[in-house]
Order: sequence, then structure tokens, then C-alpha cells
Amino acid sequence: MTPTPPPAGVPTIAPGQTTPLAPTPEPSCSRVPGSSDIAAAPPEVARNATLWPLPNKDYAGTRSSFDSRITSETVGDLEPAWEFDFPESTAWGAVASSPLVMDGIVYVQDLSSNIYAFDFCSGEMLWDRAGEGPSLAPNGLAVGWGKVFAASSAADFVALDSSTGDLLWRAPIELTSTEGIDIQPVVYDGLVYLSTAPRSEEGLYQGNATGIIYALEQETGRIKWEFNTVDSEDIWGNREVNSGGGAWFPVSIDTDRGMTYWGIGNPAPFPGTEEFPNGSSRPGPNLYTDSMVALDHETGELEWYNQVRPHDLFDMDFHISPILVTTEIDGVARDVALGAGKTGTVHAFDADTGEEYWVTKVGIHLNDDTMEIPPGESVTVYPGLLGGVETHMAYADGMVYVPVINSPSTWTSTSSMFGSGRAGSVVAIDVRDGSIRWETEFESWVLGSATIVNDLVLTAAGQTVYWLDRATGDIVGSVEVSAWVNAPLVAAGDTIIIPAGFPGAPGQKPQLVVLRLPD
Repeated sequence: MTPTPPPAGVPTIAPGQTTPLAPTPEPSCSRVPGSSDIAAAPPEVARNATLWPLPNKDYAGTRSSFDSRITSETVGDLEPAWEFDFPESTAWGAVASSPLVMDGIVYVQDLSSNIYAFDFCSGEMLWDRAGEGPSLAPNGLAVGWGKVFAASSAADFVALDSSTGDLLWRAPIELTSTEGIDIQPVVYDGLVYLSTAPRSEEGLYQGNATGIIYALEQETGRIKWEFNTVDSEDIWGNREVNSGGGAWFPVSIDTDRGMTYWGIGNPAPFPGTEEFPNGSSRPGPNLYTDSMVALDHETGELEWYNQVRPHDLFDMDFHISPILVTTEIDGVARDVALGAGKTGTVHAFDADTGEEYWVTKVGIHLNDDTMEIPPGESVTVYPGLLGGVETHMAYADGMVYVPVINSPSTWTSTSSMFGSGRAGSVVAIDVRDGSIRWETEFESWVLGSATIVNDLVLTAAGQTVYWLDRATGDIVGSVEVSAWVNAPLVAAGDTIIIPAGFPGAPGQKPQLVVLRLPD
């Protein structure tokens, strides 16, 4: 489907535009945010529940907002409110994680690890703090108990004063030279949840690296518990060569069960090395990679896991933040954890046991069930290295909305090469049985995740942000921004925040673009 121009009334922001297209009245921003009844949530999260206080809006990871005047009838009235030009960019762009909105402040971290706090109404910068080193993967912030929590580089995790950005503590996390911290943390019940992953200055998934999940005490940064996502002391028999696991995306938390749910990354090397083709340096299923794991939030004890891709050869992380829902399956109300990843599959697991209720393939699939590539041969695989479900899903009213990338890769038993496909789609799936209700296709990668505002699904493909009818998938309108959108869109009240962070072509400018309904 070719991206369509917006209908009359929907604003268009030209590439590189830095001033509003028309005079915009100063919004009052006077609506009082609604509060949450979750007692263990930090005060900031509890009192800003109707804004965007967590990476995926709420602890269940739904990415859905119904405390807004933005609908299919009013989205055409959105106006530019303010913008911010990101001063630095990395090989993965300028920004790749969700901004947070609470107490009249927008907090955001870029991929150079710089941290910014803006006035929500005006865009005035309240404070900023320089990063201490770049990130190779989505990083991001958590805010609670008067603190901002973040990886200040891939090697350090810190707490800052949320009013000033001053350093309060550094966490005593020990890393090998090939491990790093690349995740947006989550705060709950006096703890800060994060994970390490195999990465270094030389790249991702070098040897001698595992991903470890940590719960830190928010007051001091002391480690309360840790869980190694690699179930092998010698990393499946070859510590020098092998690596794997870790969580790239934020945890979801069932606050009633006291359970945390994590999507876990892939094993390495992939597909193998000259000495160890087809992953032969790491025989077996390589637990707990490409799995969902459920851990007790106070102790880190493993309650269950479900591995969807044993002995993965093709970098098919099962990394998407789980979404926690209650739905009727076979006539019985079930608590379900929805997961997805670069496997190009969406799964529904029992929240208590990990039993799989259904699995649905999305996007193109070709040769992805291959378990061995003969010497001297190559195979084209969908989803490829940058394919499948790369970014966050959203949920509302019994439907999960899934952003998909259709991009192939070519593999031998020891190497991989990116393909040329750049298509994508958003798929709506009924969570009762996994059936697909609609799919809207795009001619660019869908990297803007899915975000729900009332009767709309928001996403971004390439440099264009789309508003989709939640019931049908029809495009209601679109807006072109200053660069590719490589981070999730955020809806806070009557405001949409667009992190347009990836300069994919000459002249594109990484920006934080803020649209708002007039008062």
C-alpha cells in the first residue's frame, strides 16, 4: 500500500521544519491527571496514570490511552505544539525508546545516552545531563520516588535527581567486556528492573556474555536479586565463543500476582562460525533464549518459561515486552501473557503456567524453520535480521495490534547478509483465538510500534506517522515528520509525542515532534 497524503485538516510537517506551520495557541495543559490505585507504584507513576508514566503506558504493557479527546473525528485538528532537535545521532539513529510524561514534564533519553527534561506545555528544556557513552540498542528512562533511572552508558546504571539531573548513585553491576546495559527500566514496589545483554564497543553478541536481569533497590542501587537468562554456567559448553539471552525491552508486571514477565533475546553466534557452523558451539535448546520467562517480583525466582525457538540460528529474539490481559478462551476467562518477537509470531501463554493457548504467524515466512544449512549452500529466510515483530504491540478491547516488518536475510552456515525488502504492516489479532481480523500494509518498515488512542491505532512507517481506524485498519490520516520514526509514539492526554529519531536520507533531521489538540 502506498502511503497516502493526509486528508484535509491533518497537519503536515516538512522534513527539517523547525517552526510550527501556523500560530498555535498556548495550551493550558490544565487537566488534572488521573491516579492509579496500585499501592506499590511510585507516587509519580500512580498520580499520572492517565498520562504516560511507564515505557508502555501501564504495568500490563497495553500502550493504550482513553483519557484523551483525540479520536478519528478530532485527529485532523492536531497542531504542532513544539519540537526539539536532537544534537547527536548514532548508527541506530538519535532516539529509540519511549518518552515519559508526568507532572508536567517530558523525560527522554537519546541513543547517545543524553537525558532531557522538557516542560510538557511549552517544550522549554528544564534540565539535561550528558551521556557517558552511546547505546547500541533501545535504552530509556524510568521515573519514580524523586529519581530518574537510566543507563548513563552501556557500562553504567545511575539514579539522578528528577528535579535537577544531579547524580544520586551508581549501581554495582559487574559486566564482562562484552556485556552491556541497553534497556528502558521499569520501577515498582521500591525496585528498579533492568537487564544486561551481550554487547560491546565491537558490536552485539561477542563471546563470553550473558544477559542478566536485575532488581535494584531504588534508594541505594543495591542489587536485591538477579536472574541469569542463560541456564548454563559455561554458556552451553563454550564460554569463549558463545553468548546470549538478556532482555532488550521493558518488563511487564502483574501487580496482583506479583509477577514480572520478560521477553528474552537470542543465542549466539548466529548462525555459527567457521569452526562451529550452524550453532554447533552451543548444542541443545540454549535456554532461556527466545523465551518468555515469568519471575517473582520480590525474589527473582523463576516461576515458568516457554521457549518458542529452541537452538535459534537466525537471530530471532523473542524480545517484545509482554502484554498482560484477561480474555475468554474456550469459554473460560483466562489471564494471558501475550508475547512476540523477530520470530514473526505472536503467542498467548497462561499467565500462571506458561501453557501456550495459541500462536499466530504474522508477515512473510520463508525457510524460517530451517535447523541446518549444508556447507557451501545459502538460504533466504523471512523474517530476516531486521524482520518480524521488531517493536511494541498495543492492546485494547480484546484485540492486540502488531507492527510487522517484512525484510529477508540470506544465510549460510556461518554468515548472514541483509536483504532488500522494506515492507511492513500492522495486524489486528483477536486474543481469544489468535485469528487475524485485519492487516494494513505499508511500503516502509514499521518501526514506530503501535499505540492506541480511543478508536485509533497510531504507528509509523518510515518518515510517515499514520492514524488507523482501530476497528477496520483503514488509514484515517497521516503526517510526515522530519526523519524516520525509530521509537514508539506516546499519547499523553490531548498530546501526541513523536520521536522522529533516524535520519534515513540526506536532509532528514532527528527531532522530538509534539502535536496537540487546541483548547
